[in-house]
Formats: sequence, structure tokens, C-alpha cells
Amino acid sequence: MGTLYVVGTPIGNLEDISLRALRILREVALIAAEDTRKTGRLLSHYAIHTPLTSYFEHNKLNKLNTILEKLAQGDDVALVSEAGMPGLSDPGYELVHAALQANVPVVPVPGPSAVVTALVVSGLPTDSFIYLGFLPRKSTERRRALESVRQEHHTLVAYEAPHRLADCLADIEAVLGDRPISVARELTKLHEELFRGTISQARQHFAGGVRGEITLVIGGASGQESTWDQVRVRATLVELLAQGISRKQAAQQVAAESGWSRREIYQLSLAIGQDAT
Repeated sequence: MGTLYVVGTPIGNLEDISLRALRILREVALIAAEDTRKTGRLLSHYAIHTPLTSYFEHNKLNKLNTILEKLAQGDDVALVSEAGMPGLSDPGYELVHAALQANVPVVPVPGPSAVVTALVVSGLPTDSFIYLGFLPRKSTERRRALESVRQEHHTLVAYEAPHRLADCLADIEAVLGDRPISVARELTKLHEELFRGTISQARQHFAGGVRGEITLVIGGASGQESTWDQVRVRATLVELLAQGISRKQAAQQVAAESGWSRREIYQLSLAIGQDAT
């Protein structure tokens, strides 16, 4: 029986790979790669000539048995993702699970991870965090996912595609309020950017569009107070609106303090306006 090695590879800078990882990649009989082109560049850089096979989201079911047969024949296989540690938001999980079910030894070879890298430089609490993976693409589903963690006090970490960043940040602010956030873009690469501020500031900063890999690190819910009840939210809204503050600004301000989503508060402010007429 061969061994399946789960090998961490660089998330950008090719120097961020361990000596052990390089040795394993040289010694195994086959490398199962999520992106053979990117892995091929890594192998070429280090003059590694191990055979490659593709293993990605759309062929994972077809390739799974082939890789398991290779392992059953006694050949060692290295699993690598497009970047970072395999098995986090990529098809590596299915292969690891299937290998364990077949009693194949599975050995981790630790390496870079965008989740941990972004977290430790975010300036937000690192003692506990919740990894959300890629947030849903559709706004309705994304807001539902965010709503499920709205009252969590742990730091939240998520991946996002650059073309969805603006809409995603808008949904995060609407559901979670204007919390602290760190937006890590192109980590370890030439155009690395680390933005730290509030969600509203991040929306303004990235309003012109963005490219590259994105990791979001979002502050957890404040532990100072529990979620406000409707009476308190309503009373605060009435006071702010009476001061001439717009509904939008009032909703944003109350959301940041109450534990309610901005959308919920804005809808309540409309009801208050109807009651007053």
C-alpha cells in the first residue's frame, strides 16, 4: 500500500516551500495537482520531474479511482492544490476521505495557508476564528450565510473572488454592521496588499475594482453587550431620525451597536415613518 502525502505549496512566492515538501515531490511516483500548469511551474523551478496528473473539481470523480488504484499498487502519491494546503475549499477533501476509507496512510506535509497568513497579520484577534471558505455567489444566499454567524464573537475568515468583492463587502456591512476588517490581496506576491480598516472604508477603498486572490478577515461580534431587543432598537431609531439623521445613516449606526443587521433596522425605520404619518 502506498502513502498519500498532502503537501502544502506556496500561495505566491516560490521560496515559501519546505525542504521536506521538495523531497516528497521528488520521491513520489505521482503528483495529483489541482492546477497542473501552476504546479508545473513550481516543479520546473526546482528541477523536479515527477509525473503530474490533474485532479480538480470537474474531474475529481473520474480521477479518484485511478489515484486510489495507484496507491493500492504500492505507489506513493502527493496531493497538491492550486496554492497552499490541499483540502481547504478545493477537491482535495474527497481524495483524503476516500484514501482513509480505503485504509491508505495519509501523511500531512505542512506548508503555507492563505487563511492563517491573512489572519496573523490582520490585527484582529487570533485566539479563535471561524473559517467560512468561499462565501456563496448569490447575494441572498451570501446574506443568509452571514446571518448565521452574525452573533459569533470569533474572528471570521473567508475567501472571495475579486469580481465579487464589492457586492460581498456590501452584504457583509448590511448583515454584520460596520465592523473592523482586513482585506488581504495577492498574499506573498509582487502586488501584495493588506488593507485594514472598517468595512465601509474597505468598500470605498476597493470601489474601483480589484484583481487577485482575496482573503477577508472580519472582526467578530462585540462581546460587550447582547443583542438589543426591538424596543431599544426602535427607541434609538426614533431619537436619531428626530435629530435629522438619514434612515441609511441611522440604520448603519444602530447596526454597529445593536447586533441587528442594517437591512432589518432600515426596514424598521420605514415602519416608524409610516407610524408617524
